[in-house]
Amino acid sequence: MQFHETDTAGIVHFSWFYRYMEEAEHALWRSAGLSIAPRDAPVGFPRVAASFDFHRPLRFEDEFEVHIRIARVGAKSIRYAAHVTKDGDPIATGSLTVACIDKRPGMPFRSTAIPAEIAGRFEVAAARPEA
Repeated sequence: MQFHETDTAGIVHFSWFYRYMEEAEHALWRSAGLSIAPRDAPVGFPRVAASFDFHRPLRFEDEFEVHIRIARVGAKSIRYAAHVTKDGDPIATGSLTVACIDKRPGMPFRSTAIPAEIAGRFEVAAARPEA
């Protein structure tokens, strides 16, 4: 991590965990052969809920891992579970829910069914035991 990600105590500011989770989400989509925001896509995936519980601090120059899994795929939304660890120790656990919306030009943003070609690329992963 970078120095600008920390607060005056040298601890990673809480807001960065949401960025880390989103980067992991994008990597998950890429690993499925997808982009979460392709140009001219008829649907989009805005964030509708996000949370984190913090267990230990991360500090400047700590190396850590972010693991994300799909906890639920609904008809119109996807919920992820994220785990941030350092040397195998839990740092933070979080969740992110995205809704599928129709974003075609001239159409109001409304939730819509996740296209089969997207939903079919994802599977709900087994829950990770809490550390």
